[in-house]
Amino acid sequence: MALQGKIALVTGAASGIGEQTAKRLAKDGATVVIADLNLVNARKVADDIVAAGGKAIALSMDVTNEDAVNAGIEDTVAKLGSIDVLVSNAGIQIIAPIEEYSFANWKKMLAIHLDGAFLTTRAAIKHMYASGKGGSIIYMGSVHSHEASKLKSAYVTAKHGLLGLARTVAKEGGARGVRANVVCPGFVRTPLVEKQIPEQAKALGISEDDVVKNVMLKDTVDGEFTTVADIANTVAFLAGFESNALNGQSIVVSHGWFMQ
Repeated sequence: MALQGKIALVTGAASGIGEQTAKRLAKDGATVVIADLNLVNARKVADDIVAAGGKAIALSMDVTNEDAVNAGIEDTVAKLGSIDVLVSNAGIQIIAPIEEYSFANWKKMLAIHLDGAFLTTRAAIKHMYASGKGGSIIYMGSVHSHEASKLKSAYVTAKHGLLGLARTVAKEGGARGVRANVVCPGFVRTPLVEKQIPEQAKALGISEDDVVKNVMLKDTVDGEFTTVADIANTVAFLAGFESNALNGQSIVVSHGWFMQ
């Protein structure tokens, strides 16, 4: 019941992990804002939530655009009265050896993952402070927030950076009731990961089956992908955990691939 009546905004919520997270938060009683570049798909997700008996609205948001982020957060508060939970989930993946990684792609990756997290945090935390109720800010990190992998220089850098941002937000916001956490999935078989399988096979000179077995799932305890439900459940747990006991912590959800 901790999320009953709360307002939650999820970026990148029109598909994949973001979609399932939004649906789980709605199931737990939150009114969810589906924020995504793809407004058509965002509306479909919002409609699905409403059809299932939940509450949701869709919002177009480019998390790399300061004006768009500020407008989206202000629109949310104007329509719904507050923002209690922010899930900074929007992300992409571009892989290449570092000597071939273009500066344009490097900047694009950091803009979406880090600038997006900063801009949405800055816009939302003001309202969390003003409400006197605090709130929960959850960043979608990765096992790559703690570990490195070949071909992912920008992604690993960005995901490491989210740990620093969350810890700073926890230090600054803790006394005012704002909690910050990073959820760190292992490989989840989303379209983003499906796209990586042939790309990594080509870059590493191995088969797609070998990418799955010997790269993605090699260090798990059971050879299993993490599921979108695993991640959505973890986000919902943290969003509803109304204590500073876990403030600033990262939670790894990876079938044992990485153990803290």
